[in-house]
Amino acid sequence: MRKEDKSTIIEQIAATVKEYGHFYLVDTTAMNAADTSALRALCFKADIKLMVVKNTLLHKALESLEEDYSSLYDCMKGTTAVMFCSTANAPAKLLKDKAKNGIPGLKAAYAEESFYVGADQLDALVSIKSKNEVIAEIVALLQSPAKNVISALQSGGNTIHGVLKTLGERPEA
Repeated sequence: MRKEDKSTIIEQIAATVKEYGHFYLVDTTAMNAADTSALRALCFKADIKLMVVKNTLLHKALESLEEDYSSLYDCMKGTTAVMFCSTANAPAKLLKDKAKNGIPGLKAAYAEESFYVGADQLDALVSIKSKNEVIAEIVALLQSPAKNVISALQSGGNTIHGVLKTLGERPEA
């Protein structure tokens, strides 16, 4: 492969890392062509981009970025596939549900601006909540007190006396 071609591939990998917020390094050494094809189809359905890369090119692409990815470098041995996604826990769920006997196996992941190294981190990755899930929980928590006030106002009728009476009867939190 020519040096110009390698540079282009490194730039493409770096651009993909920037585009997606999260990525997983997966060991696909023990997978045959049919299994790899099936994994690609599952990834496509789950909106995960799967890319098999040369470890040296991935290493150089990560080095070219502002973030320090050095804790992932030791994981780049053997056959490495990279799963890129916008939802941090999507690849973890896919691997947990579909992997058989640890194949494909998790090497490491970069999710929600944190590093997860080793196959034993799969459960931690599955339990990560996306930003949207966290925001939804916060909104639900904020809505609960507002709903209590609204229901208190409605149950007391439209009179000031009824509202004050209803609010006075509420137990203090």
